[in-house]
Amino acid sequence: MAPTRVFVGRLAGTTVFDPIGDKVGKVHDCVVLFRLKGPPLAVGLVIEVTGKKRVFLPLSRVTSIANGQVITTGLVNMRRFSQRATETMVMGELLDRSVSLKNESGKATVIDVAIEQFRRGEWRLCDIYVRTAKSGPHGGDSLIVPVSDIQGLATGKEGQAATQLLSRITALKAADVADVLRDLPHERRRAVAKGMTDERLADVLEELGDEDRISIVSSLGVDRAADVLDVMQPDDAADLVSELPASQAAMLLERMTPEDAEDVRRLLAYDDRTAGGMMTTEPIILPPEATVATMLAQARKADVTPALASIVFVTRPPMETPTGRFIGVVHLQRALREPPSTPLGRIIDTDIDPVDPTASIGTVARELATYNLTALPVVDESRLLLGAVSIDDVLDHLLPDDWRETDGEDTDFELERAHG
Repeated sequence: MAPTRVFVGRLAGTTVFDPIGDKVGKVHDCVVLFRLKGPPLAVGLVIEVTGKKRVFLPLSRVTSIANGQVITTGLVNMRRFSQRATETMVMGELLDRSVSLKNESGKATVIDVAIEQFRRGEWRLCDIYVRTAKSGPHGGDSLIVPVSDIQGLATGKEGQAATQLLSRITALKAADVADVLRDLPHERRRAVAKGMTDERLADVLEELGDEDRISIVSSLGVDRAADVLDVMQPDDAADLVSELPASQAAMLLERMTPEDAEDVRRLLAYDDRTAGGMMTTEPIILPPEATVATMLAQARKADVTPALASIVFVTRPPMETPTGRFIGVVHLQRALREPPSTPLGRIIDTDIDPVDPTASIGTVARELATYNLTALPVVDESRLLLGAVSIDDVLDHLLPDDWRETDGEDTDFELERAHG
């Protein structure tokens, strides 16, 4: 193969194929090793395969990187990639790193990193695309500099921003961003989290495991953390608060808006494996005189999950939980068969039995499965609607605690992870 230079930022997302043309996955990152002498070695690619699992592909097994694709020589070890202490991730750790330019005696920020093949199956870092500091001789310029002219590439972590990484994950879904954060070192993860908007971070935290999101929330500062909790779904906010030390939880609840804090406190009163502990206090709730058009407008809102968008709970005023008396539900599919002006009171399903907030997770799961529902109403002894348990919340509690970090069954192929 002819000598090749590839910028890793442009390589990310590239499709990887096996020798017969079948798709293996997509490039997620590049693994490099820093040495005492000589340029850093690029030893492999982290690729995302079926099920969003990330595995290691040695660059010694890559035969071609060209025309928007990567070609491998053979089978890929499907064991989940685990970063070693001596390894550095280009996308996850080097982008936004502050470095010094030897010849210009100025500061710069890493925008991208290029790797090149120097012997068959062996790759190394060759050039660094940087943006110079405004105060330097070439203030604010973008330059491509040989790696030999860079100082601090391996050590410039202090105060490292997250601008470039944030720009590359902007279009990803919250669950995919959570996967990215999960693979980052702790300090880098916190820097990326701090750069997100409250709404974006709230969505991502809902997709992370307890340990990761507690670490992130604890690093934000009380005021910022309270702002993020305010925009989270109440049940997710309650789950997170319940995992925090009591003093920290109390402080956050004091800083949250009174209405949101009250919702969280109400949920904290229930065991987390009961209907009350799993429910959200913010399903779609409408009065019987509301029209189908109003219902559809509520269901179209971006912050309503698909499970909750498919069913509307009809009650007497007030419409905030705990509501007036619960009347019944209207299914989205039923509403779509009606003219927009039809009042919901005409198409209410009154056969759905609500559950008590102390109902066990097993009871809730059986009710959802028996009646093919995506959400179930939760009422008190006076039949006032307290909230709704959605099927995704039940699954969250039925799956193992670490289900977000595991990939299910692994298949191991006979490919040794070689680091060149």
